[in-house]
Amino acid sequence: MLFVLLVIVFTCLYYYGVRTFDYWKKKGVKHDPPLPYFGNNLKQFMQQASMCMMATEVYKKYPEEKVVGFYRGTSPELVVRDPEIIKRVLVTDFNCFYARGFNPHKKVIEPLLKNVFFADGDLWKLIRQRFTPAFSTGKLKAMFPLITERAEKLQVLAEDIVDEEYYDVRELMARYTTDFIGVCGFGINMDTMSDDNSQFRRLGKRIFERNFRDGVCGALKLMFPELCKNLTLLSPELEISMVKLVQSVLRDRNYKPSGRNDFIDLMLELKEKGKIIGESIESRNPDGSKKIVELEMDDLLMTAQAFVFFGAGFETSSTASSYTLHQLAFNPDCQKKVQQEIDTVLAKYNNKLTYEAVKEMHYLEMAFYEAMRMYPSVGYLIRECTVPEYTIPEINLTINEGVKLMIPMQAIHKDEKYFRDPENFDPERFQDGAKEDIKNFVFLPFGEGPRACVGARLGQMQSMAGIAALLHKFSVEPAACSLKNLLPEPTGIVSEGFIGGLPLKLRRR
Repeated sequence: MLFVLLVIVFTCLYYYGVRTFDYWKKKGVKHDPPLPYFGNNLKQFMQQASMCMMATEVYKKYPEEKVVGFYRGTSPELVVRDPEIIKRVLVTDFNCFYARGFNPHKKVIEPLLKNVFFADGDLWKLIRQRFTPAFSTGKLKAMFPLITERAEKLQVLAEDIVDEEYYDVRELMARYTTDFIGVCGFGINMDTMSDDNSQFRRLGKRIFERNFRDGVCGALKLMFPELCKNLTLLSPELEISMVKLVQSVLRDRNYKPSGRNDFIDLMLELKEKGKIIGESIESRNPDGSKKIVELEMDDLLMTAQAFVFFGAGFETSSTASSYTLHQLAFNPDCQKKVQQEIDTVLAKYNNKLTYEAVKEMHYLEMAFYEAMRMYPSVGYLIRECTVPEYTIPEINLTINEGVKLMIPMQAIHKDEKYFRDPENFDPERFQDGAKEDIKNFVFLPFGEGPRACVGARLGQMQSMAGIAALLHKFSVEPAACSLKNLLPEPTGIVSEGFIGGLPLKLRRR
């Protein structure tokens, strides 16, 4: 009797773990055979490969397909390989794919994930419409003196380490970007430039560190979504730290704008305006008109925005700028061109980094774009189908609500079908005349469409300013331990990293 019971139990458990695995087979979509519960995602669950690495692997394995099936746990996903379908998902039919789908439980969302990056539906739309003005040209110009000040501090820090055998430029640029985000986001001198072990640098590292607890919780939420809906993707210590940080800043300002014109001030101004009101993207009135929805800007919602501004603001920019430096170290002819341009432009501005000066550094921008092509800070995009059924006309494939689409940007950026000699660092790809030949929707370092990165210009400006400041005084070259072909960090989730960092040797010019 006990044996029969065990057989029944294990049979039920088995079928629960494979219940969805006929989805792509029925639709005639090619895919690898999935494993019970794990699907095709075992290596990510075991922290042996990041989401970006998994997407790249699938992309390369099926070179003739426009789309490829994938199972993340028991959930069917679609890896999109075709630029026309990518355009449809990100832009043309955005209203059918407005969700990122990072929150499997629409009604149980972690407080810190209620931000403009992770939020979906009306929550995302209302936050986005109010925060877009924070990154206007006028705002960028107004905050650029803060970038200049931090860039000058970066030069001082570089002088302190120039005699060392090597230094991890990934960490160097993270200290620079963290310091900038601290002052322009919170009005706080985080002191990460002089103290590499400051509490803010530790907090920044923890946001993107994926330890055993984080890996287990993430896997369980995907494999057993209903049973594990109260598990958090983020460590509780992050919520405690961010709430404490934001509350201390709010108290210092007496919960009113201070005149600093930083990110906290912006949110306080939004709060003073009352509820955020706008048209719903999720639902309509019985007569078909767009429903009006509203959102209260409370302290916890402000903390969630501060969290993503802090985390994404320093991490993506430091990854992009440090990888640019890494490529310039291994391509000294390109580095020389960048330095000549920096010297020429800064001479016109009394050797002072200004918004206008950085905007004139066209070859530096080309080098930055080329580095972002080779290693985008965020190597993939995810969108979730938000309508009951959607048919992709290019391939006559119908998918259902809740199915996620993965766009493997890093793999597309390195596809020789779109970029000649993709492993070769060639900034000239992005010079006027040549960049127009790049096919649409195959170069997406900041995403595209209504959910493109809201802070893209700020991130690019602080990255280019940091690179310009460093290369104006110093040159970078490979150290004895530097690797030209880097090893990707398998525990990455959103942003990509490198095993062993990016060690380079600095030399005074």
